[in-house]
Amino acid sequence: MTVSSSRLPSVSTTFEDDDLYHDITGFAQDAPTWVQHTAEVGTEAGLLVFGALFVVAWWRSRRGDPRAFAIAVLAPVATAVAYVCSELLKSVVEEERPCRAVAGAVPSLAECPPTGDWSFPSNHATIAGGAAAALALVRWTAVRVTAPLALLMAFSRVFVGVHHPHDVVAGLLLGAVVATVAVRLGIRPATRLAEAMRGSSAPVVRWLTGPGAVPPGAYAASHRRR
Repeated sequence: MTVSSSRLPSVSTTFEDDDLYHDITGFAQDAPTWVQHTAEVGTEAGLLVFGALFVVAWWRSRRGDPRAFAIAVLAPVATAVAYVCSELLKSVVEEERPCRAVAGAVPSLAECPPTGDWSFPSNHATIAGGAAAALALVRWTAVRVTAPLALLMAFSRVFVGVHHPHDVVAGLLLGAVVATVAVRLGIRPATRLAEAMRGSSAPVVRWLTGPGAVPPGAYAASHRRR
């Protein structure tokens, strides 16, 4: 395939972090086998953890006000938008994977993706950054869990040798910014939709959206009537 000379230059010509890549992947080669295997599966496991956190956020928001419910529902949607932006940026930059492009690189722990599966930015890091930021908007204290998880997921992509350090840094930032903006832009229409759905007569719809916040004293009053 002939590549047009007008395409954007490789990001690696701007971000000189090959030495850092060598240091991290060299450390990975010397790590215990169980650490290597954990890093290989850790990224995918992290995605599953974020998926579970989205479900927990939705479930808890069913007893919150419509705005809280809207943010919880928007969180995974905003993360998906960040992923799409990452894919679009990959197709523009077309940076080769470090496991193939970095001179003298040690064999990557994970299989090196084929040419055409570009490196910049890291999709996994973008999803991690987006999910961490979106879940923090749902509940600020969640950042204690989501931020370390996102950083660990991003680092693992360099550790196993399939991304440059700048790929994962860019991915984290891109995900966090896009997801935050997407949630902010969608709050008002999503809140109105949540209010309308909670007024629906369909049992399934009302179960999905939940009963909303319980007014103060309502629980005690219902027990006094028993």
